[in-house]
Amino acid sequence: MPHLRIEYTANLEDELRIDELCEHLRATLVGTLDDSGAPVFPITGTRVLAWPVQQFAVADGAPDRAFVWLQLRINPGRSDALKKKVGDMLMVAIETHFSPIAAGRALGLTLQIDEGAEVYAGKLNNLAQYL
Repeated sequence: MPHLRIEYTANLEDELRIDELCEHLRATLVGTLDDSGAPVFPITGTRVLAWPVQQFAVADGAPDRAFVWLQLRINPGRSDALKKKVGDMLMVAIETHFSPIAAGRALGLTLQIDEGAEVYAGKLNNLAQYL
């Protein structure tokens, strides 16, 4: 963890530059440091995943209405101040990326951070061997 999931209405596909957004948000997550200068999140556990939602109805239903939902899932144990710092840093990156899009169309966007203990966590991960 962290796992950042991005769902967006398919009518954004042509202007979104999703690869750039995913990389920017990944770099933001792995570059976030706590007060002691240590990384907040492990690089090998960081994931940013995105996909378009093909069927949607937003606001008044006009076909050009767009929505983006970003959900960051993290394990418990970080202070409220540190979680706010992560959220604020992500929002700066998100707003930078989306401001040109929002300047020309109706757009709703939500970032949600969820924290919780896993009930079960099966894993297979050899990413560290390749870094």
